[in-house]
Amino acid sequence: MRRAARIAAALVIWTISGARPGFAQGPPEGWVVLSIDEYQSLRNRSLGITAPAASASIDATLSRVDYDLRLDGESIAGRALLTIDLLREGWARIPIPPGLMVGDARIDGQPLALVDGTPPYLLLSRIGRSVASLDLVVPLTASAGSESITLPPSPASIARISLVLPRRGVDLSLTGGYVAEHVETADESRWTMFGRPNEAITLSWKRRVDDRRSALPLRTRARITELVGYGEDTCQVSASVRVEVVQGLIQDITLTLPAGLVVNQVNGATVADWQTNGTTLRVRLLEAVSSETSFILESEMRALRDGKIPVPIVRMPTAERETGGIAVDIVGAGEIAERQASGLEPADSSDLGDFVAIHDSPSLVAFRLRPLSGTDPRSLNVTIVRYTPQPVPVANVEEARYRALVADGRVLVDAQYAIRNNQRSFLKISLPRGASLWSASMDGQPIRPGVAEVGAVLLPLAKGRVGPAGEDVPTVVVKLVYLQQTSAWRDGERVAIELPAVDLPTSRTGLRLYYPPTFRITAQPGTFRTESDAGPFSAALRNPVMAHGSPRSLDASAKAASAGLQSLVDQFRNQGGERKVIGAVPVDVTFPEFGPSIFLASELTAESRAPSLELAVKRARD
Repeated sequence: MRRAARIAAALVIWTISGARPGFAQGPPEGWVVLSIDEYQSLRNRSLGITAPAASASIDATLSRVDYDLRLDGESIAGRALLTIDLLREGWARIPIPPGLMVGDARIDGQPLALVDGTPPYLLLSRIGRSVASLDLVVPLTASAGSESITLPPSPASIARISLVLPRRGVDLSLTGGYVAEHVETADESRWTMFGRPNEAITLSWKRRVDDRRSALPLRTRARITELVGYGEDTCQVSASVRVEVVQGLIQDITLTLPAGLVVNQVNGATVADWQTNGTTLRVRLLEAVSSETSFILESEMRALRDGKIPVPIVRMPTAERETGGIAVDIVGAGEIAERQASGLEPADSSDLGDFVAIHDSPSLVAFRLRPLSGTDPRSLNVTIVRYTPQPVPVANVEEARYRALVADGRVLVDAQYAIRNNQRSFLKISLPRGASLWSASMDGQPIRPGVAEVGAVLLPLAKGRVGPAGEDVPTVVVKLVYLQQTSAWRDGERVAIELPAVDLPTSRTGLRLYYPPTFRITAQPGTFRTESDAGPFSAALRNPVMAHGSPRSLDASAKAASAGLQSLVDQFRNQGGERKVIGAVPVDVTFPEFGPSIFLASELTAESRAPSLELAVKRARD
């Protein structure tokens, strides 16, 4: 058995070795060495990982360029100092700004390798900050009497240029930077300028042309237009000053101000600065003007509220002729009663130009300046009369309608008020003695009134505004129902019925009184009179929805509009936009109408006055 097992095992080994001839061979002798980069590369390739691209390293930076240039015959020569920061060890290439003709390069007096190329560059191996000095020549371009040079753009964050020209009276212009300093001596002119990074700098200069007009005597004319507004205690003065140069050049404009006038601002395209000294205002211009210039003067001063007041006048003493005008306006309730003018004449405000014409005011008066010199006398005095503003109502009860039901010592009253309001926030209603409020609403919506005092309630009011075409303020309807405890009627007595007092004047009042059929009543002479009821005068009270809070009859178009509004309300509720009011709101109490009745009316009820009527009561005899 053991022999048979051995023979079987040998056959299996032979079969396997025959099917795979190299299976029994061992690995060759020796081993392979890979670098870390090669191993990482092979590993990434086996895993499908793409190696990130190598980022470009920065060996050195050019931090600052300082040019020191001087005109030398037909060219500009000088040197450039390059501040270089070398960030790592080894050789680094520092490109030279293109377009510069470099003759020599040094660092600390030692020669520096300068390699030609596009662009040429320096070779530097000193780590840290170094300053390289380059001797250079900049090409000079001459055209039409002016000379110019162009410095190439540089990546340096700071580019400083110092230029010296061996001459005086030179005007220089600069693009790509700004001039920081200009010094002019007896035989040369020096400029210090700064340029912007990565932007070419162009310098252009030419000989300054002497203007002979500056040697001529100065002759000017002035047009001064003032707008003076008198308030309760201050006077605002705005003046438009236009100066015309007839001869010579003007750099400063001097104006004479009235005593007490404080200058707030001087605005103008050519104004450089301004300064006041007492009653003198000096306006300095950006450059000498040979034609004309203008500016706006804003100032103020304290003034009397009314009475005879001198109008402040701004003058230009050096002007050989002054023109323009003065417009005086009264701010608030008041008018100019009298005026006394010297050196002026009455005019229409439209004749003084747009500076005055755009101010439309019924109290505006205007005067034209007579063409006089700046030293000739002028004066203007006005007498101002102030008025006390009369208060006017900002809300009014257009119509009040009452329905009252008398039954066995109790009176149920339904009150409706059509109100026009443009400012009031609340309506105060004082109920009669012994009355208790049952419900309140505004435009058919229930509202919760507030308590003002004993027997008085506050109802919120909606505010309206006059429409753009002059439409009236919209009317709101306020409704309330209250019950009053009174004594029972007796035969042959006279009873008084008192209605609520509203803190607004009421134009019309109507009362429908329902009384028990067992009595006959007669209205006594007084505030109310008996007449037939022609219906509410106010359109808002004729609307059943607003007046009674009940649905009204709708035609086809109104029904369609109502259905559309209802669909919007349903959509609003379904989207969760409906807000719930916390707390209870008053219910709408339906007023019962039964029994005999009479209608009484009255007009013009004063505010906070409770209307009342007196009745003669007799028991009915069968």
